[in-house]
Amino acid sequence: MESNCSAMMVFSDGLVAEIEKKITEAFEVFDRESNKTVDVREIGCIVRSLGCFPNEAEVQELLAKIEVEEPGGFVHLKKFLPVMTKVLLERRFRPIPEDVILHAFEALDVNKCGYITQEDLVKHLTEEGEPFTQEEMEDMLAVALDPETNTLHYRDYRTKLVIDETKTFPFNV
Repeated sequence: MESNCSAMMVFSDGLVAEIEKKITEAFEVFDRESNKTVDVREIGCIVRSLGCFPNEAEVQELLAKIEVEEPGGFVHLKKFLPVMTKVLLERRFRPIPEDVILHAFEALDVNKCGYITQEDLVKHLTEEGEPFTQEEMEDMLAVALDPETNTLHYRDYRTKLVIDETKTFPFNV
């Protein structure tokens, strides 16, 4: 029994080390000065690059748990690492399932025609819920709209939004 417990602790330590390595690698991509700090505004991008998809309010909650060097300033890796490790171990902020994405688009398609016009899409995504910024809206329209009809055929587009968790979160937690 004691050897089983020891084996589990080694596995657990190995998993934590693997997760911490992934977090550090993602963090270093945004560490422009190579000084183990990143601009606080980069935290959402780092978290999402690790396969977690929090909304902006949830990113702010994470930041509240991380001791930021100064308001609007920088986040140090040593403060970010334990918070993000816990997030990954708890499997928080998982991707939205494909059927939920489809239902969301169907709710916007009031005429039930299988597509959403550019005008309606812009209206919904900039005026309701957590609004897209102008840049986010332009990026999405460039990828999502059919260039000939200026419509979003959401049954096709939803597959681009589905995340394969085995690729974004390859740890067996």
